[in-house]
Amino acid sequence: MAGEPCLTTGSVASTGSATVNAPVSPRARRLASEKGVDTAQIAGTGPHGRIIERDVIAAQGTPKSGLAKAMMADGGLQAPAAGSGIGGMVKGSDLKVWKPTHTENLAGEGEEFKVEKMSNMRKLIAKSMYNSLQNTAQLTHMLGADARRIQALRKKAKKALEEGRIDANITINDFVCYAVIKALKKFPKVNSHCLGDTMRIFNVVNLGCAVDTERGLMVPCVKHAEDLNIIGLSKALKKVAEDCKKGSINPDLLSAEGASFTVSNLGGFGVEWFTPVINVPQSAILGVGTIVPRPKDLGAGVYAFVPYLGLSLTYDHRALDGGEATRFLKQVATEIENLEVEF
Repeated sequence: MAGEPCLTTGSVASTGSATVNAPVSPRARRLASEKGVDTAQIAGTGPHGRIIERDVIAAQGTPKSGLAKAMMADGGLQAPAAGSGIGGMVKGSDLKVWKPTHTENLAGEGEEFKVEKMSNMRKLIAKSMYNSLQNTAQLTHMLGADARRIQALRKKAKKALEEGRIDANITINDFVCYAVIKALKKFPKVNSHCLGDTMRIFNVVNLGCAVDTERGLMVPCVKHAEDLNIIGLSKALKKVAEDCKKGSINPDLLSAEGASFTVSNLGGFGVEWFTPVINVPQSAILGVGTIVPRPKDLGAGVYAFVPYLGLSLTYDHRALDGGEATRFLKQVATEIENLEVEF
């Protein structure tokens, strides 16, 4: 998913009545030219109404991140005079209350449909998805992983939490992400960005995780996830997910370029397999499905139903061949089936 671009507003905010043909200082004129500010619309605060640099800066308005802009336009919120970001930038967390999109019923009474305008956030998501599918060669491979091991670990973690031996509610998704990190360290080319004729191969795992929020899909990332144990990873994943839902996520953690690989989990909705869309410029994304019973050969002619976890890997065929993508997917399954963690 696209992050929160740091853009400044393009509107002109005058501090008083503009003076026609008011004198403009050289520095103010240069800055106005760079920023596209019309000095004729600015009231100067210098001697004799002279327009100085600070007047041009004030006329630019308070800079706002992409998420803050979308929230303001979609919910009619007002920005504070200065935000908590760099240079006073207004972030999503500075807009304390989010008002969900209101549907405008443009159809008359008794009509068979209504027209709903897309929110700015929805437009950002749409643009990102369209760009991903238009500019990459995406293919999805699907594989099941025996989930008995992580189910046993989940049961063990739940008991440890109840007994106060750990302070994190470690979920199935946390164990899957932990296994993915291990697999990525063994397949560095999957942990990469495809940049056309070059690739950026990461030595660290900056793990993106898709989060469903009221405002739409958001993909924050956990930096240097390979340095975390299972408890630390569980806490970090929950922290960024909660920050997204509250609108307080650090914009730097939403940049698609900030993550090296993404995991999207729809298992909680009962989905077994799906085709996740790559968060470009990343080279791949893993979709995690629900756990369902499937027959398995236990050896010696013995078959039994065991719980299987659906894994769907979408990769950019420009960056990865099918064989390497499949080997990585099988490695993820192997890590899940043989995961060792300490509480």
